[in-house]
Amino acid sequence: MFLRRILTGGMGAVAMAKVKETTGIVGLEVVPNAREVLISLYKRTLKEIQAVPENEGYRKAVESFTRHRLQVCQDEEDWEMIEKRIGCGQVEELIEEAQDELKLIDKMIEWDPWGVPDDYECEVIEDDTPIPKHVPQHRPAPLPEEFYKTLEAVMSKPAPKDEPSTQSKA
Repeated sequence: MFLRRILTGGMGAVAMAKVKETTGIVGLEVVPNAREVLISLYKRTLKEIQAVPENEGYRKAVESFTRHRLQVCQDEEDWEMIEKRIGCGQVEELIEEAQDELKLIDKMIEWDPWGVPDDYECEVIEDDTPIPKHVPQHRPAPLPEEFYKTLEAVMSKPAPKDEPSTQSKA
């Protein structure tokens, strides 16, 4: 009877952490210690990203979201609150994502995309072959009318006297 009370939300329920029974995603098992796993992965990510040059956008982005997620995991004890605050899926999905990021960091270091010399010239091959009609083509949606109104307002507003004009005089 006493044990039933604890398990069903009676007196001692506060002492027991909520246990996730399933992720609801085929092939993705519940990780009972997900918070600790995430903290470990995020700390490792922050350590390994140090091999990427400081001024690279990739490093800045990875450090930014990893620090945020690590802070959330350190602040929250409950996996539900971690999921809610991060807002990018279940903790088990976050674990997979963090593991994938670590693999990508290794690949990025191997590929060294920031090591391209400034004077490197890439050969551009132009091909005027028509695209078959059955092949879908990406055509961006038109921009909202508000965009053009804002752009027109910005372009027609005179620049302050101490700043050079951004409009070109034709």
